[in-house]
Amino acid sequence: MEIKLLLINMEPSVAVVILNWNGKKLLEQFLPSVVETEYANLQLIVGDNASTDDSVAFIKKHYPQVAIIENDQNYGFAGGYNHILAKVEADYFVLLNSDVEVPKNWIKPVIEQMQQDDRIAVAQPKVKWQLQKTQFEYAGAGGGFIDAYAFPFCRGRIFDHVETDEGQYNTPVDIFWASGAAFFIKSKAWQQVNGLDEDLFAHMEEIDLCWRLKNLGYRIVSCPDAEVYHVGGGTLNANNPYKTYLNFRNNLVIMQKNLPLGDAYWRIFVRLWFDLSAWFQFLIKGKPQFTLAISKAHFHFFKQLGKTAKKRGTVQIPITALSGVYKGSIVWAYFIKKIKAFSQLRW
Repeated sequence: MEIKLLLINMEPSVAVVILNWNGKKLLEQFLPSVVETEYANLQLIVGDNASTDDSVAFIKKHYPQVAIIENDQNYGFAGGYNHILAKVEADYFVLLNSDVEVPKNWIKPVIEQMQQDDRIAVAQPKVKWQLQKTQFEYAGAGGGFIDAYAFPFCRGRIFDHVETDEGQYNTPVDIFWASGAAFFIKSKAWQQVNGLDEDLFAHMEEIDLCWRLKNLGYRIVSCPDAEVYHVGGGTLNANNPYKTYLNFRNNLVIMQKNLPLGDAYWRIFVRLWFDLSAWFQFLIKGKPQFTLAISKAHFHFFKQLGKTAKKRGTVQIPITALSGVYKGSIVWAYFIKKIKAFSQLRW
């Protein structure tokens, strides 16, 4: 008995941390599946971003086995996790959205894959749609990629086209970024790069984190042997102009931070023309609030050029030299060549 217990406890320690802000309804729906997780060396933690509903009281009453760490204010996704994880000790951190349902054995396959190589810093399971579990979900699908101009897309999702999971992406591969919906990271790697960039507040902060790690020589991988089920849009839905603002601003910011200078100048210049095209599309479709969101994103990007420049790491690698990068334009492939499935892309 003692020998068996010792072997079980030799598993790497894992802390699953759910960041919550006024999410009692989501916790009621999805926390039950999380507490059923089968993994021996596990901590379950809810980090609360100064909720004003009774989320914390609900957890204390119904799930005393779940630890609670409370922030003194809402620091957003990035800042919220930075403050919470500074108080957590484990070999692995798992950043899990509050609107994610998990099967019992969703952790072990990912940890086993990450243990195989010290250079693997981050991984994600398949992210599928909670309402239709045969379909990939927008936020992460089978793993995140970017194109030569830093447009993000996924293995199983390009722009708004989401594929059905028919086993076509069951091979583990190196990806560019892992979804923040179910984000596995070695705690040493998290600490080495000081976690998420709080100035991004929310959206694309996980891409920035992965990019910084890739510039340091780490690997980001997909783990198709595990899967989770994400509702999506739990905090900001796709029709929210503020989400549009964050996505356009943050995409430019992470390009400036992580590209070599020569690469950054001309790729950002090209991106601005793509953004201008989107600006006109929103205007033509009668969505002035979204055109304004893009304008604000550009204004604030240029306003903080100096601040962002100070965040550049000591190492930047040309984007096309990194794994998980489509060397063409995903915009051209999708809208002009009408490529809808990831498997149709020519690498």
